[in-house]
Amino acid sequence: MDRLNLSRWSVTNPAVTLFAILVALAAGAFAYVTLGRAEDPTFTIKTMVVQAVWPGATAEEMQNLVAEPIEKRIQELPELDYVRTFSRPGAVVLQVQLKDSVRQEAAEVWYQIRKKINDLRPTLPQGLIGPFFNDEFGDVFSAIYMVTGEGLGRADLKTYAERLRTRLLGAEDVAKVALIGEVEERIFVEISHHRLATLGISPQAIFDAIAAQNAMTAAGSFQTSADEVQVRVSGDLASLAALRDLPIRAGATVLRLGDIATVRRGYEDPAAYLAYLNGAPTVGVGVAMADGANVVHLGEVLAAEVEAFRADLPLGVEVTQTSDQADIVEHAFDEFIHTFLEALVIVLVVSFVTLGLRTGIVVALSVPIVLAVVFVIMQAMGLNFDRITLGALIIALGLLVDDAIIAVEMMVVKIEQGYDRIAAASAAWSSTAFPMLTGTLVTAAGFLPVGLAQSTSGEYAGNIFWVVGIALIVSWFVAVIVTPYLGLKLLPPPKPGAHHAAYDSRLYRILRAGVNASLRARWAVIGLTLAALVATGVGMGFVQQQFFPTSARAELFIETRMPEGSSIEATAEAALAAEALVKGDPDVRYSSTYVGAGAPRFFFALNPALPNPSFAMTVIMAQDAEARDRLRAKIEAAVAAGAVPQARVRVDQIVFGPPVGFPVQFRVIGPDPAEVRLIAAEVRAVMVANSNTVEPQLDWNEQAKTVQVRL
Repeated sequence: MDRLNLSRWSVTNPAVTLFAILVALAAGAFAYVTLGRAEDPTFTIKTMVVQAVWPGATAEEMQNLVAEPIEKRIQELPELDYVRTFSRPGAVVLQVQLKDSVRQEAAEVWYQIRKKINDLRPTLPQGLIGPFFNDEFGDVFSAIYMVTGEGLGRADLKTYAERLRTRLLGAEDVAKVALIGEVEERIFVEISHHRLATLGISPQAIFDAIAAQNAMTAAGSFQTSADEVQVRVSGDLASLAALRDLPIRAGATVLRLGDIATVRRGYEDPAAYLAYLNGAPTVGVGVAMADGANVVHLGEVLAAEVEAFRADLPLGVEVTQTSDQADIVEHAFDEFIHTFLEALVIVLVVSFVTLGLRTGIVVALSVPIVLAVVFVIMQAMGLNFDRITLGALIIALGLLVDDAIIAVEMMVVKIEQGYDRIAAASAAWSSTAFPMLTGTLVTAAGFLPVGLAQSTSGEYAGNIFWVVGIALIVSWFVAVIVTPYLGLKLLPPPKPGAHHAAYDSRLYRILRAGVNASLRARWAVIGLTLAALVATGVGMGFVQQQFFPTSARAELFIETRMPEGSSIEATAEAALAAEALVKGDPDVRYSSTYVGAGAPRFFFALNPALPNPSFAMTVIMAQDAEARDRLRAKIEAAVAAGAVPQARVRVDQIVFGPPVGFPVQFRVIGPDPAEVRLIAAEVRAVMVANSNTVEPQLDWNEQAKTVQVRL
């Protein structure tokens, strides 16, 4: 270590060292401004959903003839963890979950699943619609806007939402814009079977007439001496009037369709997904950010675009933002800057009190230099500012000054012993460089399990190790290169004949007296240490253990589950009744309800619910975290007292980390569905008896009602 003395080199080449410091600070400032900003780190969503529809099939037929062949092909993949299948009459949903060790290669696995199932299509039942694939579960909407209007139908709301979507698609840093809760329009032809029988017209004849009139067929072309001219035949059904005027043959008579049927415009019935804002119908617009972009900048761009869009809206149409990730991230950055300044002030005060003014300044100046270099390395590694990296930087703030304190204190000691400043810097390297490096690496290794964990949690939180490790190693280089240079410039030179014993000061004499007293009463000290260790172990048993903490965000979730087979209208009624439990409460800013599936993913840890007409989720935005807790207690008390009796209501809030759904889950597997259902009910009964559980639920739900006609 003495041959390569970086401290001696830095103080003997001050111009080069100063240039390196200035370059590091400039590059760090540039990296700080340009680094991507997001609420959570990106991690691989290892879930794909495969859906298929077969109208008229029973749940057993969907399971045996559709789900099982697909499952068998998917199970051939070595990356597969498990497949969960939900079979309902006429529909099946398969949730494909990959192993935790799968990361960037997930896209290739999704391609293999598509290829295997597409090869299987010819063997699936005739009339099957699908299978369809959804592997975009990782899309998080950085902003969600809800379009509402008094007296407007969902078609009109969708028109305004489409206009907003088109406008936002062209905005900077926008990757995707999707509509939320839109209901497609349909043209309904309602026929009286009694009248058709009287006229001798079959329903199929009407279907064929509509299809033939609306068919897209080539009418040919003809050539002139200079051109080839295409022939277009009009007559397609472009309006309700054209459909009503469609001729239908009834024997020798030709009738208008409007004379024998009611033709009207409406919405798809039943709807697949509905959205409400404060109890009123709405259509939402969700905006997903491009990878590596700055969500704070995106928020500013979107705010300007939406404000311009609002100016063109007619009276009564409103656009409300229900999710603003930019505001959350900006608040997190404010906290980081506040914490950084607090740490800097603490370091300055402690250093000034214990080491002196100039020594404290040397230590304090090392902090921004370390952070600047860390920002540059983060940018080179493709890391962003997010919850994990900011948390790691806050952790590192308490550690990265240690090496600088050791190095500058050793210089001070050597100067007090009569060394000049260059010799003191060289001696500080010889005495402390290797022990400091060892301690730095050992400290960084303490975060190694998180960084190397082959799990979703490890992927989510793994950057703690990399950022803390980088900061500690950079702090060592700054301590042995920059700190000696700063000491050369700021520490006072030795005074001739003023050197003295470095450890013969009042502070060290007090410390020495304390150490001597501890050695004289060594058995008492050992006993107190062991007692403290035992007390710590006992006390840990009373500390709540949770790897990822509960978020301080103000959102509150109400999950409404109706009996299986419930209509989406009945589910919407129950969900709005649950939402009404806090209607008018001053703690509520606004609430949005989503029926037929879960809320759109506006937060990485939100676990999207699969499509189900008997499920709804309400997102209540409280005024703050304290208001959220009051609302939760109020809703839970109302539900316990019998509110919304037709549904199972669960209240939840955001928890950091990968999505988990229910925190405790048991899976019952067996060949006989009836036996599996009985055993699952017994497991649920055991969980209900536990005072630490709230409303345990079964994902099979009840058996749906069916009318079977035997011919």
